[in-house]
Amino acid sequence: MSAPQTIRKVYFRGRLKKILTGGWVTVSALAVLGIFLMPLAYAITTSLKTQNQLSQADTPLLPSKQQMYTYQGQDYPVYYVPTTSGTKVLALMKKGREKSSFVDPQNLDAGLIEWVGAWRTLKTAWKTDIKWSNYPYAWKEIKFLVLLRNTVMYAILSTIGAVSSASLVAYGFARFDFPKKNLLFMIVMATIILPPAVTLIPRYAFFYKIGWVGTWLPLIIPAYFSNGYNILLMRQFFLSIPREMDEAAKIDGAGPFRTFISVILPQAIPALVAITLFHFFFCWNDFFEPLVFLSGHPDKFPITIGLTAFNRIFTRDPQLIEAASIMSAVIPLVIFFFAQRFFMQGVVMTGVEK
Repeated sequence: MSAPQTIRKVYFRGRLKKILTGGWVTVSALAVLGIFLMPLAYAITTSLKTQNQLSQADTPLLPSKQQMYTYQGQDYPVYYVPTTSGTKVLALMKKGREKSSFVDPQNLDAGLIEWVGAWRTLKTAWKTDIKWSNYPYAWKEIKFLVLLRNTVMYAILSTIGAVSSASLVAYGFARFDFPKKNLLFMIVMATIILPPAVTLIPRYAFFYKIGWVGTWLPLIIPAYFSNGYNILLMRQFFLSIPREMDEAAKIDGAGPFRTFISVILPQAIPALVAITLFHFFFCWNDFFEPLVFLSGHPDKFPITIGLTAFNRIFTRDPQLIEAASIMSAVIPLVIFFFAQRFFMQGVVMTGVEK
C-alpha cells in the first residue's frame, strides 16, 4: 500500500471515529433530555384526556375516547372480540355474565352475534379525542386571570427590589474600601445559611404589629433590603470587571454612582439576568410565605395557593388539575427560553475572576 493510500485510510478512519463518538454523545444527550421531559409530556397528555379515560385501566397514553357505534338510534360501546375467524371490532348490544350479544358494524346483515365469555375482559376500542375544552374550563373555574395578576405583581415588584438592592450592595463590596468590610461581608454571607423558618415567627409578629399581615407588603418590601445569595453573585461578577474602566470613567468626570450606572451595570447584564430569573422564579413558585401572610384573603392569593385550593375541589378530575398546572408553568418556561443564553452566561461568569 502506497503512502498516500495509507494517509487517506488513517484520515477516513479518524473521521469515522469522530462521527461515531459525536453520534453517541448526541444520542446520550437526547436520551437524558427525554427522561427529564417525560413528566412534562405526561402532564400535557393527561390535561387533554377525559375523566372517563383516566378512570379506566386499559386506556392508551394519548388522549382518546371509547369508540361508540350508533345502531337503531342508540350508542353502543365497541370492543376487540376474539372469534374463531380472528379478532373483530364489534359493538356490544347486550351484556351478560357468561354470554353477550354483539353486532358487526361492517356486516349488519349477520345480525346479533352471540359470544361466550365475560365481556369485561375484552379490550376496549379507542379513538383519538383531544379535549381542548379542559383548558378554558380550568381557566374559568380557577379564576386564572386574578391569580395571574397577583402572581405577576408579586414577582415583578419583588424582583425589582431584589435586583436593584443586590446590585448596589455588591457594588459597594466590590469597589470600595471601608472599615470592617470583610467582617460585614461574612455576616451577609452567613444569612444564606440561616433557615427561613427560624425568622418566620419574629417576622410575622413584627408585620402583624405594624398592620402588614393580609397585604403584599411583607412579601415585597423585604426584597428591597437585598439578599445574601444575590449579593454574592453580583459581587463576583463585578470583581471580574477591570478597574481600569472605573478609572477611565473617573478621568472623564464620572462619580461613583454615574460609574455604576454607565459603566458597571452595562457590563453586568448576564449577572443581572441571572439573579432576575432566580428571584422571579422563586416568587412565582413561592407558596409558604404567601400562605402565611395572605391567609384569609383569597383575592390576593398567587397561583401556587390558588392551584392548591383548586386541587382540593377537583380531586376527582386530574385532567383539570394538570391543565391548570400547565397554564401556570407556561410563562416561566417562555421567559427562561428567551433568556437562557444570558442566564447561563451569568451563572458561569459570576464564579470567574479576570
